[in-house]
Order: sequence, then structure tokens, then C-alpha cells
Amino acid sequence: MRNLRFLVPSAGALIVFETAGRLQSFTAAGRELGMSQAAVSQAIRSLEAQLGVSLFRREHRKVVLTDAGRRFFADVTLGLSHIRKSAEELRSFATETHVTLVGSTAFASFWMMPKLQRIRNDLPDIELRIQSADRDLDLLTEGIPLGIRGGQPEDWPEYDCAFLAEEEIIAVAGIRYKEIAGLPDTPEELLSHRLIHLEEPYRDAIDWADWLASAGVQAPRPLRGLVINDYALVMQAAIEGQGIALGWTHLTEHMVGAGLLQRVTGHTLKTGKAFYVVWHKTRTLSDPAKQVRDWLLERA
Repeated sequence: MRNLRFLVPSAGALIVFETAGRLQSFTAAGRELGMSQAAVSQAIRSLEAQLGVSLFRREHRKVVLTDAGRRFFADVTLGLSHIRKSAEELRSFATETHVTLVGSTAFASFWMMPKLQRIRNDLPDIELRIQSADRDLDLLTEGIPLGIRGGQPEDWPEYDCAFLAEEEIIAVAGIRYKEIAGLPDTPEELLSHRLIHLEEPYRDAIDWADWLASAGVQAPRPLRGLVINDYALVMQAAIEGQGIALGWTHLTEHMVGAGLLQRVTGHTLKTGKAFYVVWHKTRTLSDPAKQVRDWLLERA
């Protein structure tokens, strides 16, 4: 980097070059940058002299990048775009109070929604934006500070993370199903009941065969029952009495506590995995994002 100051007259010259190359006009570049056409032309000549190569071919009423100019333009454009993005992020840290949190639809529906009023009361100056996604997003690329992920920390080496909840799975059913079909007392008896299956399209998820196997029950594959590809709809079907579903305890505890769902059998599958708040190691969290992260961990 020390030699760069001897190769390029100034960072401003690179901005002038990028603008002129993009617009193919010194006059138009001057209008965009608030400079005269003569000042733009002088900046380009100084840059060409410093590099020892012609960057533009001057034609009637326009300029065209030379082969060398096109190569240099591609690199300068890429470099300036990275600098602009970084500067915008730093500026947003100082001026914005909104925080985006991304997670699965199930997390947004069953963990966050019941807590929204509490976070508004506790962090009144922060605008929380909840974004649901079918799959785990690249937080750095998407410009999102915080996410919720299930798994193990070694699954995401590029992220820092903090423990939110263990992955524990029980069987649950609604009161209406109990009235219609009764409830089994043991995992074995579940095989004679109507089961609701989650067919997760993007994330790996425990299914009924896994859960029953953890209880020592060998289940036939495929197990019959109602198949749904969205966990929010699985829970709605269970509440409506359509069958017995698998319930991740950190998502279903408030529904069990409210009497909407009832636990079935005493078996719990503990996978050894957990759910975490994650943020990218290369992105500095703003103070509002840190407050949201800490609030989530305190309420876990």
C-alpha cells in the first residue's frame, strides 16, 4: 500500500476515472462530480502520466477506454464498490437504530411473536425488523446483523454465536384430537395414531422415525399421516386436532402453557444440538444490534 501513493496521484483521481469510464464522457463526468470538463481531463492526464499508459482514446464528443483502460476500470470499479459498501455500513452504525433479525418462519412465529411487546417495552428506541427465511442466509452478503441458526458452532466457522436453546423434541397434540381419538401413553402406541409429518425442504430436521427410534421403537418407513412442508402449518394442524406432531420445546412451550397443545407421552429427544444467535465475524455489530442480541440471550 505504501507504493500506491507513488502510482496514483490521489484517491480522487480514481473516482474521476471511474466516473468518466462509466459515462464515456469527460463532460458528463464533470456534471456528476461537480467539476469542469477541463478539470476532469486534467485529472485523467495526470493519472495516465503517473501510470505511463493511455487509459482513454479521445474521439469526437466522447471518450472510449483503451484495452489497458478497460482492465484498470474493472479493478477500480470493484475496489471502489467495496469501499462504498463498507463506508455505508459504518455510516449506518452511527445513524440508524433499526436492527434486522433473520430466522426460520417457525422461530419468528412461535418464539419471537409472543415476545414482541416485551422487546418494545425493554428497547423502545430500537426498531426491530424480523425477517423469515426458508434457508440460512449469508448474513454478510445480505447486510443482516443477526440470525438464528440450529446446529453446532463448528457448522459456521465464519460466525460468532451465543447459545439460545437446546434442541429438545417432544410429541404434542391439541385438545380436540384428545377428544376424538384419545392420547397414547407410550411411544409404541403412537404407531396406531394419526401423525403429522414435517417435510422440511431446506433444513435437516428430526422426523417421526428418528424420534421413535430414540425411544426404542422401530417404525416402518414411510410412516403414514398428514405431510406438511411448513412448521407453522404443522402446529396449526395439531391445534386443530388433525393429529399428533413433533414439538421443539423452545417453540411450543408457550402453546403448551396456554393449553393449546398437550404433551403426549413422557419421552423427550435431546439431539445434542442447539439454537444460537449468530453474527458474522467480519461485521462489527452496532450498539442497537448488541442490545437486541443481549436481550434475546437474557430471554432465552
